[in-house]
Amino acid sequence: MILDWIESYWDALVMMTAEMAPYLLLGFLIAGLLRVFVPRTMYSKHLAPRNMKSVVKAAAIGVPLPLCSCGVIPTAVGLRKEGASHGACASFLIATPQTGVDSIAATYSLMGLPFAIVRPLAALFTAMFGGWLVNRYARDDEKMSEQAVQKDEHEHEECSCGHHHDHDHHHSHDHHHSHEEAQPTTFVGKMKEAFDYAFVEMMQDVGKWLVIGLLIAALITVAVPNEWLAMLYDYKLLNMLIVLAVAIPMYICATGSIPIAVSLMAKGLTPGAALVLLMAGPAVNSASILVIGKVFGKRTLWLYILSIVIGAVLFGLGIDYLLPQDWFAVQSAIADTECAHGLTTMDWVWISLLIVMLLNAFWQARHGHGCDCCHTHEHEDHGHLETSEALEISETHYHVSGMTCNHCKASVERAIRGVEGVKEVTVDLVSGTATVKGEHDAETLIERVKSYGYEVERL
Repeated sequence: MILDWIESYWDALVMMTAEMAPYLLLGFLIAGLLRVFVPRTMYSKHLAPRNMKSVVKAAAIGVPLPLCSCGVIPTAVGLRKEGASHGACASFLIATPQTGVDSIAATYSLMGLPFAIVRPLAALFTAMFGGWLVNRYARDDEKMSEQAVQKDEHEHEECSCGHHHDHDHHHSHDHHHSHEEAQPTTFVGKMKEAFDYAFVEMMQDVGKWLVIGLLIAALITVAVPNEWLAMLYDYKLLNMLIVLAVAIPMYICATGSIPIAVSLMAKGLTPGAALVLLMAGPAVNSASILVIGKVFGKRTLWLYILSIVIGAVLFGLGIDYLLPQDWFAVQSAIADTECAHGLTTMDWVWISLLIVMLLNAFWQARHGHGCDCCHTHEHEDHGHLETSEALEISETHYHVSGMTCNHCKASVERAIRGVEGVKEVTVDLVSGTATVKGEHDAETLIERVKSYGYEVERL
């Protein structure tokens, strides 16, 4: 019996991986191309006005970007520092973690075209609603965050190393490069950077949660009795409230939530409740709640949560009551794990390629051999130091809490670079250690990193 259970579990896991792998890899590639070929100054350029137009633009920009809920917060902080309005930042915070080109492609692979269309549309309109609420009802929070930005800029203007401020202001949305001239200019160089971002950095950020999602989904498929959720099928709203209660506190990324939603639907969860999981799970979790409240204000936080809950429930009810249910039926190949025995050679090629990419990303993350663009070295005004001279530079170590992905790492590096006297900074994501070279004020550095939503202490 145990062997039969293990075999069923393996079949479910392989089947879902085979369905997702080609679309997931394609989504990662498109995300890498967007990262490299879309001008980064475009994001903040259109988000400054305090009106509905900037809110809509922020939502539209956020939908295709492949950022998780932890990575989107420092990005939104950077946009705010560049002059984006409070409502636009809230809209960006809501739309971005719910979707991304990678998760849209994966949604299509496992859940079909209707879900792949409804999911980004729901994220778009929910974000617009949330941005409008923040613009209208969180003006005190907006003044608070604006004063914090002005204070930060004033401190940099007084800094004798003014190039740090100029650099930080110009690249606050650039997560992985410390200098404009360090970015590749040739097509081959840009393609290499796109592949590095897609299949190393994104794999590092998303891979763990994707694997966890697949393992949980396979477990649900073989271990949860069909009648459990089937008994609640007629209670649509109750389904959604149960999903909300589970999804809001826990962390699950936009891609990792897909196989879990599919497995629950196969057991009797309504399509509308599955959409609630896909929306609320990635966008709201205990960690992001704490950081958003601290960085953007308490009222902004409550409006943020309220807009996601209302949007998810309304779109979920729309799917369950207004749209044909056969549009959202679980594909028979997913529900029937026996189909895993009939996989083609090409299916196994895609599975193998995905596994190789994941193992490579995990190995590089563990051994600190990420792409060179992730390491920050300041040399513009200091010149290249001789080896003997570099050894004499004072070195300080800090422990940073709250970093969960490469976007977080780059944000911390960027924050530290803006501190007067810092000549070089290296952040290790695994250990949470920041190594800073150069004479600087530790309290200023700590306050600056905290302004990005992270906790830091000197070692």
